[in-house]
Amino acid sequence: MNTITPVHYRLCLTPDLTHFLFSGQVELQMEATEAVSGVTLNSLELALWQCSVKKNGNYEPCRFTMIPQTETVAIEFPQQMAPGHLWVQIDFVGRINNKMAGFYQSYYRQNGNRIPLAVTQFEESAARMAFPCFDHPSQKATFDITLVVREGDVAISNGAVLSNVPEADGKRRVRFETTPKMSTYLLFWGIGDFEFIDNNIDARVRAAAMPGQSHKALLGLDFGEKALRYCEDYFKIPYPMSKMDLIAVPDFAFGAMENWGAITFRENLLLFDPDKTSQAGKERLCEVIAHEIVHQWFGNLVSPSDWRYLWLNESFATYFGYGVVHHYFPEWETWQQFLYGQTASAMARDALFETFPIEIPGGEHVVINAATAPIIYNKGASILNQMKGYIGAEGFQKGLVHYLSKHAYDCTESHHLWESFEKAAEKPISAMMQNWIEQPGFPLVTVKETENTLTLTQERFTYLTEPSPVADAEVPVSLRPWMIPLTVEMFFDNSPPVVRKVLFDQPVMSFDLDPAAVAYKVNVGQTGFYRVDYLSSTALQKLGDLTENKTLSPEDRWGLQEDLFALVRKGQKALGDYLSFLKHYPREDAFLPLISISENLYLSYLVAPAEKRQAIADVGKDFYGALLGRIGCLPTADEPSTTRVLRDNIIYKAAVLGTNVALSFGVDAFKDLMSGASLDPDVKKSVMQVGALADAKTAFSWFKEQLEITEFEHERMSILAALGCIADKGIAGEAMAYALEKAPSRNQHIPFVAFAQNPAVTEILWDWYVDHLTAFEAFHPLLYERVIESMLPICGLGREEKVVDFFNAYLSEKKKAEAVIRLSLERLIVNQRMRKAI
Repeated sequence: MNTITPVHYRLCLTPDLTHFLFSGQVELQMEATEAVSGVTLNSLELALWQCSVKKNGNYEPCRFTMIPQTETVAIEFPQQMAPGHLWVQIDFVGRINNKMAGFYQSYYRQNGNRIPLAVTQFEESAARMAFPCFDHPSQKATFDITLVVREGDVAISNGAVLSNVPEADGKRRVRFETTPKMSTYLLFWGIGDFEFIDNNIDARVRAAAMPGQSHKALLGLDFGEKALRYCEDYFKIPYPMSKMDLIAVPDFAFGAMENWGAITFRENLLLFDPDKTSQAGKERLCEVIAHEIVHQWFGNLVSPSDWRYLWLNESFATYFGYGVVHHYFPEWETWQQFLYGQTASAMARDALFETFPIEIPGGEHVVINAATAPIIYNKGASILNQMKGYIGAEGFQKGLVHYLSKHAYDCTESHHLWESFEKAAEKPISAMMQNWIEQPGFPLVTVKETENTLTLTQERFTYLTEPSPVADAEVPVSLRPWMIPLTVEMFFDNSPPVVRKVLFDQPVMSFDLDPAAVAYKVNVGQTGFYRVDYLSSTALQKLGDLTENKTLSPEDRWGLQEDLFALVRKGQKALGDYLSFLKHYPREDAFLPLISISENLYLSYLVAPAEKRQAIADVGKDFYGALLGRIGCLPTADEPSTTRVLRDNIIYKAAVLGTNVALSFGVDAFKDLMSGASLDPDVKKSVMQVGALADAKTAFSWFKEQLEITEFEHERMSILAALGCIADKGIAGEAMAYALEKAPSRNQHIPFVAFAQNPAVTEILWDWYVDHLTAFEAFHPLLYERVIESMLPICGLGREEKVVDFFNAYLSEKKKAEAVIRLSLERLIVNQRMRKAI
């Protein structure tokens, strides 16, 4: 137990948006359980002017020492203080930085001018950059925030404005409601020309954006009200704040942040323009809004006691983000998109030796980055999906309501959640969840058929049989068998299929197969987080037939080919086996299997040596040509939304592989677009990508013109993504230089992520990265990692030894993006092996 814990902060800040400095004073009330002679607080990049402790009603000066290595300040009291309440007061100054972390500067454009604003981003440990504090999620307290701002500036914080009083020097003193008891990383304030709109149904819900942009938040505002209503109904706990602001911030490294009562978003994830936002962009906007509103309960009301338990925030917000969207828009087939966007990406990440458990060991600094996010967010959400399938929807909800109610305004560890589920479901949830949360990786279930018996074997699934030469991981010696909630569906000629469920918790298990069954499918609906390998070619052929006649669900049709392609990546199956199995999908019309097949074909094309790409391209052209022949290249008013999302995803890939219908459509539509014709937003990015592929010089010139005039973030990001599709190597180099110089820092990574998937230029991207290393290292850490993880596994092919030697030397000198570099090098080795096998 801590000797000293925070109780309440009174924080007053005076920001200067001309010189980007701020001054502040914090008065911190603490509780000491025993006599103390000092206290240590977190502080980073702040200058402290004075510190004092209250004694007999008066403040007395304290000595203090800054300790940069630990990001702390040690305060020494004039004499030992008795147990009970303590008050410390600190005056300090700091800089409003340009790092998109802590208290930082942002800009918007108006009439050609850059207008500044300033906002905060504190997760996970950047509150210490704005004021001295106990900067750890377990150290909850209440906060009184006061901002002294220029006349005309709008100030926002977690609570509603209590008073707004003029000062003598042309400023205003804005004081906000006291917050609930919460962690420092959830605190927020912002100063700038914010423009508000209110929701007509729930007065608590508002949206804020830059001048002239707030009307574009109407869709987000409406869905925010719906998501808030859903969460209050489902979790049976009222939202505890008096208001909930949804705030669009021009410069933002992450997608969004769940600050309690003041949620911040990248502009493209809150602002919607029906003429410019694609269906995929609209769905992503709603999913992110729901994700952040779920956080108001998971993370804000109940917080992790340490960062190792961050999954208790993010896994639930991710899972319910999709659940809320599905509730209001079932026609979007959200759970298919969950399997594609969350489960598939989690499995691809977790199949590396360079992985770790969902509950990350250590935990003091679990940074959300390209290495950790797919495990904490995607895998965690997928395990929740598996658990809900095991205990049922009613038990799942009862467990969550019990957990949130029991631990409101407190901090928890994983076992608190398991205990609540166990109480609600009356099943051995603790053992099962501990089994999945505390060990890395996931199982491969091998199915061997002998007469009327299936012999099931489980082992860890990894792409490589041993760690790569640069891995920081070892072969696990004694991983426990997973407790797999296994499902098997048996099919019959003259009766409905039957599903059996068993708990598979041993290395090997026998399963009785009904003699009348003509086929069987393991992992029904793909709710289980495991891969399946059918050793019987006859069994796989029968499942192929059920796929072809669509007896199997879209989820199962997806899972069959997805598992088979994973086994190709593992080296257990040949790519030819996968391509042959695709013959069972000639009339496939479901989003999930189609988008997965497209991704797998395109990756195979990227990885293949140049002399063997044509065979893959031939399969791809047949697939894309038939698909575009069915759905067309232009959206229609009555088509499913998933068709719009699918088309948006595949046109460029189809053109790269030489599909004539995609190329001719894209080239003609791009000419029309440059001539001023309007184009449906669901194909506009694809058309620009094909334009960059077909006519690099013209496209580059036009992209630069458009980037100068567009004021809408979704459109800006689409143009930058298309920039990365330029196929001419010389012009591509010019485009890369342009992106480093001209693209906003929040978006600089976008063209480079696209270039890494552009087969025409991958061979030059590695040298370009090395030559401009200093510029890339100046990116926000998360965005630098995105460049590394997209570029290295593909652009390192053919120069593996050179790349490995470079990063071995790199990591011996600096630790930038270390985890992402190591996992990307492992992916490079996986791709190298696959290339050799093609």
